[in-house]
Amino acid sequence: MDFEIDSDTVLFADGLLRFIDQEVVPLEQANRALFENERNLYQEDGRFVPEVRELRRKVRMRSAELGFYGAFAAEELGGLGLGVLANVHVQEQLNHRYGPARKLIQTVVLPSPFTNGLSPVLRHLDPEVFAHYQEGIASGEKTLCFCLSEPDAGSDAFAIKTRAERSGDGWVISGTKQWITNAPYADYAMVFAVTDPELAQQRKGGITGFFVDTSDPGFTVSSVIPTMGHLGAEIGVVVLDQVRVADDHRLGPVGEGLSKALSGVHAGRLSMAASCVGMARWALDLAVDYAKVRRTFGKPIGEHQAVQQLLADSAIDIYAAKNMVQNCAWRIAQGERAIAETSMVKAFATEMLNRVMDRSIQVHGAVGLSNALRLEEGYRLARQMRIPDGTGEIQRRMVARALLRGNCNL
Repeated sequence: MDFEIDSDTVLFADGLLRFIDQEVVPLEQANRALFENERNLYQEDGRFVPEVRELRRKVRMRSAELGFYGAFAAEELGGLGLGVLANVHVQEQLNHRYGPARKLIQTVVLPSPFTNGLSPVLRHLDPEVFAHYQEGIASGEKTLCFCLSEPDAGSDAFAIKTRAERSGDGWVISGTKQWITNAPYADYAMVFAVTDPELAQQRKGGITGFFVDTSDPGFTVSSVIPTMGHLGAEIGVVVLDQVRVADDHRLGPVGEGLSKALSGVHAGRLSMAASCVGMARWALDLAVDYAKVRRTFGKPIGEHQAVQQLLADSAIDIYAAKNMVQNCAWRIAQGERAIAETSMVKAFATEMLNRVMDRSIQVHGAVGLSNALRLEEGYRLARQMRIPDGTGEIQRRMVARALLRGNCNL
């Protein structure tokens, strides 16, 4: 196993961080009044105010112009095709440098490798149709959302109730989607609906994907769902009321939508795990620095054994998670599917981040409870990251099933 990062990836990551330092961070500082007070950041309905939406668009398009925004998208879609090893390195470096995602950095400079930008799911769109939308998506001018989850169907995708029925040379879609990231702002949606209820009930298929323009009649975002400690969000509830979609806007063959929907989910899980490693390193750095200068009982708190244990346990957690991420990425780069391994990494890394953030707050004492250092924000984010892309319980289920089938190569 060779975990060495090649020089091109190092240069790419360094260039990305310079871009953020030189252009994105100053933009946030110039608009501090918007970003530091959520009462200015969100409208009453929970959506970003227009000024913030325009700033996010500006950063996306500048990132695309410099070649960062589409770096991890497949070359066949118009991206740079940087591989999984590069992805985990860049995600770790990005989160180590900046900590809890600022509004103009994470998901704006680099979109999700799965659900926005030149998503791998778009491979399954008709080439001529994709060509029509490619430029707007690749440039960051237009954004996507991924509509699979529903009020009664989260981890169990076969439980979705949204239906798509044939109508002339197209389809009519009706149903409700929930917990949809970027839904309040997306220009296009990748929507998954049941087209064969009998097959879906048997868990043998029957779900089809569609590429939908969110401005089409019948497509609405009924509400925004604020998450922990926030007044608004990027997450929304989507209602589809007799939305008409042309047949050439299908995402792959009829009835095979679920496999297409999940075609990039493992990349998303591994990317999230790498982000957790970087953010944990950021939190531990703060704790170590504070332990050196904060004094109690006549000496720095870093000399107290109880504090040393907190720091050491966090270092152990990070070391283990980082090696898991790198090993899993290496396996995938060698052509392995590594499905069980990806589930292990996602579960361990997200839970590891939760522990490290908790310890870092403990080292800081009362200061950690304030948001002066953004540890409190990081703690809330860490808790949230244990849910998306499959909970820890779902990841363990996948690992156990792989073990029972003999498909887990430890």
